[in-house]
Amino acid sequence: MRYAIFSDVHSNLEALEAVMGSCKKEGVDKYLCIGDLVGYGANPRECIEKVKSVASVICAGNHDWAAVRLFSLEYFNSDARSAILWTRHLLSQAHQSFLESLKLTFKNEDLILVHGTLNNPHEFNYLSDAYIAEETFRLMDSNVCFVGHTHQPQIFSKDQNERIYAHKDAAVTLSKANKYIVNVGSVGQPRDGDPHASYCIYDSEEKEIQIKRVKYNAEAARKKIIEKGLPKFLGDRLISGR
Repeated sequence: MRYAIFSDVHSNLEALEAVMGSCKKEGVDKYLCIGDLVGYGANPRECIEKVKSVASVICAGNHDWAAVRLFSLEYFNSDARSAILWTRHLLSQAHQSFLESLKLTFKNEDLILVHGTLNNPHEFNYLSDAYIAEETFRLMDSNVCFVGHTHQPQIFSKDQNERIYAHKDAAVTLSKANKYIVNVGSVGQPRDGDPHASYCIYDSEEKEIQIKRVKYNAEAARKKIIEKGLPKFLGDRLISGR
């Protein structure tokens, strides 16, 4: 099975469409989304519909739950809160019901998905380093777990001797002896200094994982954010990738 796995779309339609175009060239069999369809950007409804049309699995992100009052706004900074409140007014009842229905985790014979961490997934903690990764590794009963939330692509591995490594490469071939946590980065708001949209290809037969980057019209997405009266910083950061 050849999977396209993506996360943190954040209402950025330009980035989402660019990623979907890239996926078509990759011979993808299934699309999986690890949450945060909404928040920050100018096209929440369109992004929900687009993801629903392609993804066979969609997990909940903190912005998705906050948009339908399942997660408290107290955990967000002022710009994020402003975008969530704006998004709430745009969502139809059907969109709200859809976001409310999203589950926190998913597992099949090939992989596990969770937006933040496997320990207390409803808290949406950031899996940002090897120390935090340890608890998720401990809870894994498959050898690969895909996450998002940090907006920074990253691959961690744990070997037979319980040692955890952070890989700098954007690709890895899985070893049966190891476990892996793969942060697929963000489609709609990268924060690793590279403004290109990020997603992941996982070939479960070849046991290969690749983080992909895709150029998109970030200036168009930025302009729409500002025109809608959302915080200017949310548009500006699309250009810097920070």
